[in-house]
Amino acid sequence: MNLVRIAALLTWAFSSLSLANPVPDCQNQTLAKRSPVPFGVYLDRCSIPGTIALTFDDGPHVFTSKVLDILRSRGARATFFVNGQSAGNIYANAGIVQRAMAEGHQLGSHTWGHASLVGLDYNGIVDQMLALESAFVQLVGRIPTYMRPPFLAVDGVMLSAMAQLGYHVIGASIDTKDYENDNPAAIQNSLVKFRNELNAGGTIALAHDVRQWTVDVLVQAMVDEVAARGLRMVPVGECLGDPADLWYRNPR
Repeated sequence: MNLVRIAALLTWAFSSLSLANPVPDCQNQTLAKRSPVPFGVYLDRCSIPGTIALTFDDGPHVFTSKVLDILRSRGARATFFVNGQSAGNIYANAGIVQRAMAEGHQLGSHTWGHASLVGLDYNGIVDQMLALESAFVQLVGRIPTYMRPPFLAVDGVMLSAMAQLGYHVIGASIDTKDYENDNPAAIQNSLVKFRNELNAGGTIALAHDVRQWTVDVLVQAMVDEVAARGLRMVPVGECLGDPADLWYRNPR
């Protein structure tokens, strides 16, 4: 057991036996005093009027470069919730991760292996999060303060663990279901869903940069739709009013 995990487990042990009243570590307490965004609370809508956050899960992947090209051509920024080992290994795509951060996009955690955190015990949750943190430290020197739970699945234990580990938990109020429509005949269904849920007041949109037809068709269509409506496409942290320097933290 490494020292980082031991520290996290000690934080948990002293907080409470039931995990009902998590106590963040000192760095978390400092961030919490500065950030308007709560830790360990499921959030699926922007709080800043006129903004929308496009978010992409399951990368980094070879397709991600094309997403970055499209966003750069429109001066738009997004959020990428990355895995360590899923559709594309984070180390094999290190340059893509570094490029996304350098171009002003936000990076967040989507766990190491895309395991559902619901049903895992505390140790299992910590393992998933800290394994990816180690990769972040090696690639960009910092760790994120934002995460998205795989399958958008949350429960009390998971949310308490995220509060203790210092993570804002991000869901989605627009789910394109692009993984169900990853072919040229069906991808328009995801665009229709995007528009309908945008009309219904959704502001945090979920898509996947590991899906070919998302990258080839849907991303450009969503960016065009956002521009046509006069909305600002910004990273999740910005749409929640969180200063950019609080999107990441120092290694544990």
